[in-house]
Amino acid sequence: MTNPAEKRRLGPTAAGGSATVAMAVPGGAPGEPPRKKKMTKRAKLLTLNVISVVGGIGIWWTLSLAGFQFPTPPEVIEKAVQLWKSGLLQKDLLASLGRVLTGFLLGSALAIPVGFVMGWYTIARGLFEPWIQFFRTIPPLALLPLVLVLLGIGEVPKIFVIFLAAFLVCVISTYQGVVSVDRTLINAAKVLGAKDGTIFVRVVVPASTPFILVGMRTGLGSSWATLVAAELLAAQAGLGYRMQQAQLYYDLATIFVGIVAIGILGLVMDRLLLFAESKLTGWQERI
Repeated sequence: MTNPAEKRRLGPTAAGGSATVAMAVPGGAPGEPPRKKKMTKRAKLLTLNVISVVGGIGIWWTLSLAGFQFPTPPEVIEKAVQLWKSGLLQKDLLASLGRVLTGFLLGSALAIPVGFVMGWYTIARGLFEPWIQFFRTIPPLALLPLVLVLLGIGEVPKIFVIFLAAFLVCVISTYQGVVSVDRTLINAAKVLGAKDGTIFVRVVVPASTPFILVGMRTGLGSSWATLVAAELLAAQAGLGYRMQQAQLYYDLATIFVGIVAIGILGLVMDRLLLFAESKLTGWQERI
């Protein structure tokens, strides 16, 4: 029989051998099956995304069969195959994607330095902010008739209105990111002897990056919305143009092909920006 002093020396093993055995078994107790690993957050989100997409297609199909004037998913797929074989879908995809990418990239490329300058220098903020706020309240599409008169009916006016839509959204987000930088971080860097250039590159830019990427994602959505409306006027190719032509002939399947194509392209581009955000802002805590 083990005396109390020896039990204290041996610890919980001598006090209860079953507890030690239970801890050694993956299931928690002798005879229990191993516990299943918890689903990771990414896998859970992916599963929910798949469920959401399948559910949405199911609702769309149900509404089509219930008498709503929607083409069914198979009819839309069949129409997309016809347009692809005829070469029209590729032509429209390339035309629309080229306009969006050009306008969006140009707008974002200009918005980021302008937003940094506005947030860092009070003089620049005072000079630029009234004009940016003025044009931000005007929808880019409201300027389209004027742009068509001044720039003609080629590609330039369409790209310009997309550029304007992306620029106005991204510049405000970038500016807000700069002015929202914690002053404690800046003061700490100054105490350590950092110069303005070092503070800007090592403190302000990283802290503003999440704001910039959010602005770019919002600007991307504005670019696609502006594109469709811009292609309704004076366009010879593009998803918006094809949808307008289909509307004249009441071709709902072609209209749905355009809607789905825009949605897929926008989703893919948004996911690319999310991927860039995860790489550039790995230091940021996420829920």
